[in-house]
Amino acid sequence: MTSMTTPRTWSPEVFTAAVGDAVWAPSIHNSQPWRFRSTADGVDVLLDEAGRLAACDPDGRMARMSCGAAAYNLRLAFAAAGRPAQFRLGGGRVVVHLWPGPPHPPTPLERRLHWQIRRRHTNRGPFADCRIDPSVPAQLTDAARREGGWLAFIEGKQAITSTAEVIRAADARLRADPAYVRELRAWSTAADERVEGIGRGAAGAAPHPAELLTRRDFGGPGHDMNRDVAHDPVVAVFGVLGDGPHEAVQAGMALQGVLLTAADLGVAAAMYSQPTEMAETRGWLRDIVGGLHDPQMVLRFGYAPTTCYTNRRPVADAILL
Repeated sequence: MTSMTTPRTWSPEVFTAAVGDAVWAPSIHNSQPWRFRSTADGVDVLLDEAGRLAACDPDGRMARMSCGAAAYNLRLAFAAAGRPAQFRLGGGRVVVHLWPGPPHPPTPLERRLHWQIRRRHTNRGPFADCRIDPSVPAQLTDAARREGGWLAFIEGKQAITSTAEVIRAADARLRADPAYVRELRAWSTAADERVEGIGRGAAGAAPHPAELLTRRDFGGPGHDMNRDVAHDPVVAVFGVLGDGPHEAVQAGMALQGVLLTAADLGVAAAMYSQPTEMAETRGWLRDIVGGLHDPQMVLRFGYAPTTCYTNRRPVADAILL
């Protein structure tokens, strides 16, 4: 009788298909700061320094979060193929190393989240004045906890207003920096024909001064809105325990778990990272949620029409040979 052994790593076909899912992770300004390399015993997720944004991400925290989100997509893709991954966080350029665990059929949750990878997108449009299902916050909180994250929902009009003021103040401070504005324009209004950045189709309308939560100005068209139509927005602060390079990668995994869970529940999500890009406003945000560890992102959940998706580089460009 011929003995059968389990391959040490994934086949080239499974690897390439998984990278095809991984690149649909979110990244700051759609900078896609990741590369993927097949190794003798697994896969490396590498930080691409060329994709790191010097003005709004000088320490690379958000680029590492993006790599963590991409690694989460890889894990789902391998699980959906019946060869779930184990992983460890790395140092230096290799931020995550994955290798095959014992073969196992995908769970129903893994199947559903994997299905959402290419359907999830950041919503930069207006949210409806409609309450979300009461069970949604608890399910999103559970999704964050499964990956070692926390999600603190902001309760009460005063707390939501305070959070909005922190976002607005952070956005104003960032826009006062000429280097930040140049970088934002390079990755937005100049990105229409590129496979990276935020083109006008995905930018949403230009921010309006009366908006409750100040969106980044990606050069979209103006509009006549003079108030936020949602009277009771669902806003949460997201983070992990700790704030080092490893924790940033872990935060990316947990964030992607939350975003895919929201998509699975039919809930739109918008992200506001401006207040976490500066130490002072990050501290203000931390105070709002009771002194938990450093926040990584502000999230808004609700119901909204599907908007345009951002582009992605070809899969072959993301693979290092």
